[in-house]
Amino acid sequence: MLKGENKMPEVGKKAPGFALIDQNAKSHKLSDYLGKKVALYFYPKDDTPGCTTQGCNIRDNYSALNKSGIVVLGVSKDKQDSHKKFAQKYSLNFPILSDEKLEVLKKYGVWREKSMYGKTFLAVHRTTFLIDEKGVLKKIISKPNVSQHAEEIEQGFGE
Repeated sequence: MLKGENKMPEVGKKAPGFALIDQNAKSHKLSDYLGKKVALYFYPKDDTPGCTTQGCNIRDNYSALNKSGIVVLGVSKDKQDSHKKFAQKYSLNFPILSDEKLEVLKKYGVWREKSMYGKTFLAVHRTTFLIDEKGVLKKIISKPNVSQHAEEIEQGFGE
């Protein structure tokens, strides 16, 4: 295992619990969502091209996801005020959670080494975890299509 790497939770097992604040300083615990389907998506950084496309795709399809009983929670290591600006700039209509201490990123195994331009560094790997109504991990989408992510989420819960 590489430095900083953490093991991802296993499909079919209970999803790791957490408590984080969103862009409006509201606390969210995974246990708050028992009885609902949760799409927990981890993304690298607010207001970057891929992350913006992904967030806006979810925003544009959020009411359809809600009609299917799916709650979406975004997570990155950005600060709460960065999330607030990002959410306001793009009218994001769902919670984006701040994990500055990297605790949840590590619990879900998405804080890992990346290589770019010959340099190796630790960063968030864009990944979505689909969690069922009982808090059990149903599916991991390890390389989401940022422009069609809401559809991937619906399909993942439909399987």
